[in-house]
Amino acid sequence: MKHLPIYFHVARRRCLVVGGGEVAARKIELLIRREARVTVVAPEVCASIAARRNENKLQHEARTFLDGDLVDADLVFAATDDRALNRHVAELAQARRLPVNVADDPELCTFIMPSIIERDPVQVAVSTGGASPVLARLLRARLESFIPAAYGRLAALMAAFRERVRKRLPDMTRRRRFWEDVLHGPIAEMLFAGREQAALQALEQVIADSSMHPPMHGEVYLVGGGPGDPDLLTFRALRLMQQADVVIYDRLVAPEIVALVRRDAERIYVGKERDQHTVPQPEINALLVQLAKEGKRVLRLKGGDPFIFGRGGEEIETLSGEGVPFQVVPGITAAAGCASYAGIPLTHRDYAQSCVFVTGHLKNDRMDLNWPALVQPQQTLAVYMGVHGLDALCRELVTHGMRADMPVALVERGTLPRQRVLIGTLESLPALAKKSDVQPPSMVIIGEVVKLHEKLKWFSG
Repeated sequence: MKHLPIYFHVARRRCLVVGGGEVAARKIELLIRREARVTVVAPEVCASIAARRNENKLQHEARTFLDGDLVDADLVFAATDDRALNRHVAELAQARRLPVNVADDPELCTFIMPSIIERDPVQVAVSTGGASPVLARLLRARLESFIPAAYGRLAALMAAFRERVRKRLPDMTRRRRFWEDVLHGPIAEMLFAGREQAALQALEQVIADSSMHPPMHGEVYLVGGGPGDPDLLTFRALRLMQQADVVIYDRLVAPEIVALVRRDAERIYVGKERDQHTVPQPEINALLVQLAKEGKRVLRLKGGDPFIFGRGGEEIETLSGEGVPFQVVPGITAAAGCASYAGIPLTHRDYAQSCVFVTGHLKNDRMDLNWPALVQPQQTLAVYMGVHGLDALCRELVTHGMRADMPVALVERGTLPRQRVLIGTLESLPALAKKSDVQPPSMVIIGEVVKLHEKLKWFSG
């Protein structure tokens, strides 16, 4: 990311537009709607700019650009069909440290124009950093259908009562929860239905009501973040991620997932690696209880699914014993996500009628598993956290009767753009993994279904 989204206050500021065609006209229209003082420099202008000139909405200098035109400008737009002139304007503006936008030439811009969804006073800006304006317009068109026009009226209503609510609720967390209740409750629905007077009266009533100051009740959301790809999150997970006051997350949660949490939520990292626990599990359990009893909504964000090798059961057992409310949101477990993105069905009528999930943790350089139960025909083994114990895993399976040439897949960073899939056998995979310097998080999949990888692989990363 090279661009920081910022809304620039242009009302009553002098904005210079060099160019008089339709591209310039679109930028001028946006500026006029925001009460900017627009000066257009161009020998000739198109009909829409001329109309705005005749309405005294802008000042038109009917000539070619002069270097002195930049004096007193606050914002500059170069939108001619002469690339050399556009470059000249951009270089002059940058030399004066003036923000400048050059139409269809992002390399010359110090700011870019996003596609905008307008619900005055609500604005949503969509940008691809200049990489693809067509994609930005497509995204805008999709978002338009999800954002009702009434959202603007709702924002205006909230603005009118904002100071009163601030005085009644000086605590920011209580104030935010109050407004969240308004946005998700009957007052917003009244406004969406066109009953603005009823919504106004209802909001007056709620503000006047002494129940505006109820005690805050904490809760814990135990949410599975999936194997890494943010697109695999559930709608419920996303909703709770935006409601939480504090998020507690560990190493297996992809940074792209953590970035979707509400920006002003407190973040606490309790990452765990093999034999290295940043925060021991009992302390994590106690922290969840403490924060919830302080009245906070706590998001316990885990990679994969919290109930599959995620110790989620231990955490909610503690919460239950302390009387702390909680809810659990399942996530796509790593075995399912990695196998799917590697084109390996965990079960298949011709190859495997069962699938077993096991953890490959080593203890004293040994793996304590029920080996006879794992060495069964037409069965897939999905091994979590098995990279460090790969030698022992493969050796023990062969020792207990599994074929040395049984197909094995190792999926590194499954579902993420840098996913890597290594295919081998129980005999060859340990050496292959060492040679390829495979790192966690990785999933090991063992069974005849691995043969389908070459035919069914679809995700190239």
